Amino acid sequence: MGQLRFFLKTEYLENSAQTYLIFVAAIILGLIFKGLISKYLSHSLYRVIGKKEKRVGVEKFDSLLTRPIAFFIMLSILYFGFHAAEFNFEELKSTLGEGLYNGLEMIVSKVFSLVFIYSIFRILLRIVDYVGLILLKRSEETENKMDDQLVPFAMEIIKFIVYIFAIFVILGNVLDVNVTALVTGLGIGGLALAMASKESLENLLGSFTIFLDKPFTVGDTVTAGTVTGTVEKVGFRSTQIRTFDKSLVTVPNKKMIDAELDNLGMRPVRRVKFDIGLNYETTAEQIKNIVSDIQTMVDDHPRTNDEGRVRFQEFGSSSLDILVIYFVDSPTWNDLIDVREDINYKIMEIVKKHNSDFAFPSTTVYLQKN
Repeated sequence: MGQLRFFLKTEYLENSAQTYLIFVAAIILGLIFKGLISKYLSHSLYRVIGKKEKRVGVEKFDSLLTRPIAFFIMLSILYFGFHAAEFNFEELKSTLGEGLYNGLEMIVSKVFSLVFIYSIFRILLRIVDYVGLILLKRSEETENKMDDQLVPFAMEIIKFIVYIFAIFVILGNVLDVNVTALVTGLGIGGLALAMASKESLENLLGSFTIFLDKPFTVGDTVTAGTVTGTVEKVGFRSTQIRTFDKSLVTVPNKKMIDAELDNLGMRPVRRVKFDIGLNYETTAEQIKNIVSDIQTMVDDHPRTNDEGRVRFQEFGSSSLDILVIYFVDSPTWNDLIDVREDINYKIMEIVKKHNSDFAFPSTTVYLQKN
C-alpha cells in the first residue's frame, strides 16, 4: 500500500502520477460510456420532442442525435477530467516565458471553446432536421402542395437563424467582442448587408417573391430559361429542378423570377405538332384519304380533344408534307409521350393502308444523250 502511495505521489514533468491517472481514467470512462450516455440523452430528448409523433420513429432520431451528443459528452469529460487532475505547468511556463506561455494557453482555451460551442449548435441543427422531417411527413399527407414547398424553406430560415446566433455566441465568448455594441453600431439593416452579399440578398428576396406570387409549387413541371424539369425544392437561396434525364439542376431564385418561366403543370393540355413527309409517287386521292383518316383517328382518340388539325401543307424538296397538330388532355410528360407513341403507330398503319410510304431526302439525276 505504501508503494502505491509512493507511486501516486511520484512526479513526472511537475505532475504526480495520480494526476495523469485521473486524466487518463476520465478519457477511458468517456470512451466506454459515451455511447450509452448519448443514447440515453437522445431518448430523453425524443420523449420531449417526438414521443407523440409516429411518422418518424426513435431510430431516425437516434441516427441524427447520437453521434453529436457523444461528441459533446467526450468534450465535457475531457474538460472536467483536465480540471479535476489539476495539472501544474509552472516549469513549462518558466521555460517558455510568461508571455509565450499565456499566449499558448489562450489559444488552446479559445480553440477548445470554439469546438465546444460547435458541438452544442450541431445538436441544435440536428434537432431542427428532425422537426423538419416530421413536418415533411405531415405535409405529404395533405393534397395542398404549398406546404411541401413551405416546410423546407422554413427549415432553412430556422437554420440560418441558428447559424447567426452561433456566430454571435462565438464572437462574444471566444473572440471577446461586445456583441451588444456591434449590433447597435451596425443596426439591423447594416447587419443584414454585412452578412449577405448583394447576390445572396437578391436570391433571398426572390424566394419570398416565389412564395407570395406562387408562379409554381413543388411538383410542378416548369421551363426556366434553358432548364426543363420538375421542381423538387424551393430553398433559401435557390430552387432545385429534376430534369427528365434525372439530373438535379440548382437555379438561383433570382433567375427563377427574372427569366421567362413556363409552368407546364398549369397547362390543361399539351400540344403536339409535326410534319409527315410522303413520297412523290403518292397521288392526290391517296393524300386526301390519308389526311381524312388521320384527322378522324386524332379526333376519336380518347386522350385528345377535338381541336386537332391535319392538312396537306406543302411540296417539300423531296416529300409531300402533311401537317399534324393535336392536343393531349394531360399536362404530364408521361401521358404526353404515351399518347404520341400510340398516334405515331396508327399514322404508320394509315399510310401503309393507302399504299403510300414515307419519303426520305433524295436526289434525282437526269442524264441527257448527245
